[in-house]
Amino acid sequence: MRAVPPPAPAADDHGARTDPVLVAGGGPVGLCAALALARAGVPSVVLEAGPDPRTDPARAAGSKAICFQRDVLDVFDRLGAAGPLLAEGTTWTTARTYYRGREVRTVTFPDTPGTPGRLPPWINISQARVERELLRAALASPLVRFVHGHRVTGLAQDTAGVTAATEGAGGSAEWRGSHLVAADGPRSTVRHLLGIGFPGRSFADRFLICDIRADLPFPNERRFYFDPEWNPGRQVLVHQCPDSTWRIDWQVPEDYDAEAERASGGLDRRIRRIVGERPYTVVWSSVYRFHQRCADRLRAGRVLLAGDAAHLYAPFGARGLNSGVHDAENLAWKVAAARRVEAAAPGAAEALLESYHTERRAAAQENLRVTGATMRFLVPHGEDEARLRRQTLERALTDPRARERIDSGKLAEPYWYTASPLTTPLPGAEPVPGEPGRPRPPVPGVICPDASCRDPGAGAPTRLRRLLGPGFTVLVPDAAAAGPVAAATAGLPAPVAVLVLSDLDTPDGAVAEALRCAGTAHVVRPDAHLCAVVPAGDTAAVRAAIRRACGLDRPEAPAPAPGAPAAHRPAGPDR
Repeated sequence: MRAVPPPAPAADDHGARTDPVLVAGGGPVGLCAALALARAGVPSVVLEAGPDPRTDPARAAGSKAICFQRDVLDVFDRLGAAGPLLAEGTTWTTARTYYRGREVRTVTFPDTPGTPGRLPPWINISQARVERELLRAALASPLVRFVHGHRVTGLAQDTAGVTAATEGAGGSAEWRGSHLVAADGPRSTVRHLLGIGFPGRSFADRFLICDIRADLPFPNERRFYFDPEWNPGRQVLVHQCPDSTWRIDWQVPEDYDAEAERASGGLDRRIRRIVGERPYTVVWSSVYRFHQRCADRLRAGRVLLAGDAAHLYAPFGARGLNSGVHDAENLAWKVAAARRVEAAAPGAAEALLESYHTERRAAAQENLRVTGATMRFLVPHGEDEARLRRQTLERALTDPRARERIDSGKLAEPYWYTASPLTTPLPGAEPVPGEPGRPRPPVPGVICPDASCRDPGAGAPTRLRRLLGPGFTVLVPDAAAAGPVAAATAGLPAPVAVLVLSDLDTPDGAVAEALRCAGTAHVVRPDAHLCAVVPAGDTAAVRAAIRRACGLDRPEAPAPAPGAPAAHRPAGPDR
């Protein structure tokens, strides 16, 4: 391969970079990164080691993830991929947990059927189907280019960009971009080339997944069974998916041999303990172990790790792919803004890229904490953990207070960035509750609440988050505040849109109530997280908040109050 000197970054007439961002990995996280970059006006080249999925049906077989959370569906909506998934996916709002055949806990998630543009709390649909819809959206974008059958083999960085070397059927090649997103999976070549550690542990316990197609009389709800008579001493998870398909997940012995069980008829007997005499077809099956790992760094210079290349979690709680989607959206807007400011304000570009590591590694560590606690309950190691689990389940049969301590997987939800250097603190803000299922107050760092409203341009019913654009959005109470805010935010390194609540809110004031708006301006980042809540008339504070969120102003972090936690931790409800 011929070595060539790195070219100068291409730029348009306004000085904005026009060279692409490289994305290593064309799975769902890589596709989300490419689509989110395109939404911000940034071109990308997706380098995928595997064949083109449009000509390789085998790639679509099987599915690791099946559960997608409301706020992740909201990201898919912003990327133009949610419609078919919402139409096809199986919605569920109830999670039931059983111990030895008796129900010991029920959690119901609020839903708002009939709301325009409404998103359900959860849908079940195969990861393969999600990937196909993301691919369709990416192929339709003129800003996304695909290069299939090219495996990354080398990497170099300089002050202007990143060069990736690849090997493919057609030989070797070099690719140049301003940054590189490493979404190349748990065995990430990019992470290895950078020498970034991936510490953690792998669990010896094994689990068997079968996706079966059958007409079963079960409701479309999540069911988790501790110690059922048809898998004594272990557990089983049952989820309904589209097309009469059911995901069944058994804990199995460490020495489990899937081929031997299939050959002996044991697998059929195992499945029939659930489906009875009804006919069924095994669509896909796999045996797996859980891994709990997180990269030491999620950012190295101009390279950002995302998804399984950055972290691995035990799957109970659906925190893997859902978290990877938030990685992709977080990094995309920051890379887009960094490209705009790096020539004039290199320190701001550095701060933006480093904030990706700060925010998303904190999210990863929280997910590891939650899933680690789940695994200790599901698969206790040692007599103390086993005794605690047994006592909790036994007490839950008669004591409602014990039911809250049953951990079959705390459901994923967005991480909040209250401690982020990009967030403008709100003095005296209501603390964010850490308890499962509690609503999050609309304070800086939390994802912006959603609410029914009307599109002020079209006059049609919609919901608030659908009006958020690819840049920053400032929500102000009335038209009197809009003009001064628009003038004050002109010339910033990210586009800013101003929305007037009196123009879009419903007669009952649903948006104002959700935001708890009392003469305040709410500043929303491109990834839908609030970064500031300030007086609507204080245009200097609005401008300062966006400058801080763009890395232009980096105030010293205040010392935490005595006894205060370092950061709020989200904890989703059991699922």
